Amino acid sequence: MEQKRLFKTIESFFAEAPKFKSTEQLLTYALEQIISNEEIDIIGGRIWKLNPQKTGYKLIEQKGDVDMIESGYEVNVNKYPMFKEIGKFRSVMSKETDQYLIKKGINHYSATGVGLRFKIRSKEKEQGFYYLYQYLIALNTKNPSDEFLNTLNIISTTVSSILRSKNIESKAKLNIAELEKAREIQKNILPEHEYTFGNYEVFGVSIPEMIVGGDFFDYIPSSDNETLGIAIGDAASKGISAAAQALYVSGALKMGVEFDIRVSTLFNKINKLIYEIFPFERFVTLFYCTLFKDEDGLCLYMNAGHNLPIFYCSQTKKIKILQTTGPVLGPSPHQTYNYKTCCFNKGDVMILFTDGIIEAANKKFQFYGEKRLQKLLVKLKDLSAKKICEQIIEDVQIFSAHGQYADDKTLVVIKRVK
Repeated sequence: MEQKRLFKTIESFFAEAPKFKSTEQLLTYALEQIISNEEIDIIGGRIWKLNPQKTGYKLIEQKGDVDMIESGYEVNVNKYPMFKEIGKFRSVMSKETDQYLIKKGINHYSATGVGLRFKIRSKEKEQGFYYLYQYLIALNTKNPSDEFLNTLNIISTTVSSILRSKNIESKAKLNIAELEKAREIQKNILPEHEYTFGNYEVFGVSIPEMIVGGDFFDYIPSSDNETLGIAIGDAASKGISAAAQALYVSGALKMGVEFDIRVSTLFNKINKLIYEIFPFERFVTLFYCTLFKDEDGLCLYMNAGHNLPIFYCSQTKKIKILQTTGPVLGPSPHQTYNYKTCCFNKGDVMILFTDGIIEAANKKFQFYGEKRLQKLLVKLKDLSAKKICEQIIEDVQIFSAHGQYADDKTLVVIKRVK
């Protein structure tokens, strides 16, 4: 299942969940829902909990198509080094080493960390510190692969974030005054809507659904003004958490460009830092492209799991969809990101957008959708970037005026006019 859709699917499980008295009950419910969803391709799983001494993990639940093992069975951390690997990488797939589990027919496993992550001082001085998650979820699939690790990471970050959100909600209400301050800070990081660069017109709009939101966009010129970076991102968390992530990523991008760091290297660094600084939040998607002051119309772009940009080619009069070049930012610290290229000819248009555009829903809960957006772009292609952006936003707002569901809406239009 595509990563962002997987996140929304898991999130929907919790939205419909009854109220549970304990975290263990909530995790068990989530595991049951994940197993029962045929699209997720998980057939069974176990939940392990770190003991109070933080020396081992105790089995607290097992569901689905798994070889049942002794209830309450505990595995020692020091005899099971892969626990520390999960603390470092979040999700792992490996061969089983515990002899009891091997005798039960478990030769391989896939596991991901959930909940709080504790920093543990190693008894071996030269090893320093390591990390252990509060809970581990071991999952069985019929099709183990490297892509399955991305599935585990999305499950981990989504479940962890929801657990943390519920904990926060139970302790305090939102402070409206502080939210207003946050909104002003967020407004200040967004650029002016309109930007002209070389042969290009650029126009962007961001409309938060709440007081603050997780969407952002930015225009980042190089120090010599020979290139222009255009970014659009979406922090999958909500409210203050999302705004904090958006602020962080936007600032990191600006600093990276200012110091002439390669974009691929910058994505790698931002990914690792998000993993370390926002361990309880959900992921961030990010698209970044670089335009040049040349006649060739070269555009370099990287897409970390963001909505696929739509590119209208004036010569062929056809729509092209720009694919992702790497996974979402945050769940795993050791991902790599590469760039791809495209070329703008005069009259070509690229539109960048977040979920709130295509998932704007009417009163029948029908989504606006990518096909409708593509058709509208073809219709508006001859207008300026500003007019294209304004008319798309207007069409989306009219379509969803009586809908029950809404999200932050961000749209950036890039058009080559010379």
